[in-house]
Amino acid sequence: GIRSCPNGIFSFALIWRYLLCKKLPNFVIFPELNYDLPFFGADLVTLPGGHLIAIDMQPLFPTEAYQAKYSAPVMGMFQRYQKDLPWGGDFPEEAQAFFSPAFLWTRPAETADVETHVFQAFQDYLEAYIGFVEQAEPVTDPERLAAIKQSQLSYARYRAEKDPARGMLTRFYGPEWTEEYIPGFLFDLEKDPRVAIAA
Repeated sequence: GIRSCPNGIFSFALIWRYLLCKKLPNFVIFPELNYDLPFFGADLVTLPGGHLIAIDMQPLFPTEAYQAKYSAPVMGMFQRYQKDLPWGGDFPEEAQAFFSPAFLWTRPAETADVETHVFQAFQDYLEAYIGFVEQAEPVTDPERLAAIKQSQLSYARYRAEKDPARGMLTRFYGPEWTEEYIPGFLFDLEKDPRVAIAA
């Protein structure tokens, strides 16, 4: 199951129109805490000189077994998009642990590429993710569940710290409201009563 969206209920076109209407859109799906599913993340940042695109099924764990389960099945899809959406260059080393080998990171200059190639990639990645969701089995092992919770917390903290909309929200609403809104509403996993917060 997915906490952010009903299982299997998506409108690709509606989601995409929403993303295109925003200048710093951020679309993230957090799985339930008793599944080892990756996160689904899509970022579309529009700048005066072009666009920054990041689409990925972001891993809970950096192990080979996890990559074989969730990254290997979509590598062919990732490779197909490299011609039209080439690698966007280096990104922070501290962020690399939060992305998979199938991370689609690109910097198209033309809006037409966003409306065509990027939209198709977004749809394909999300369809593949839904396929993983439909096949997912609940985790029952206590140690594995604890590891999933810790990984989700680490990711939520990272997303809250690096949220690309922070500057815009701060300009509109001020720093106090922004620093309550981002970790307290957008990435509020630490408030989940099922999560035992580790110091």
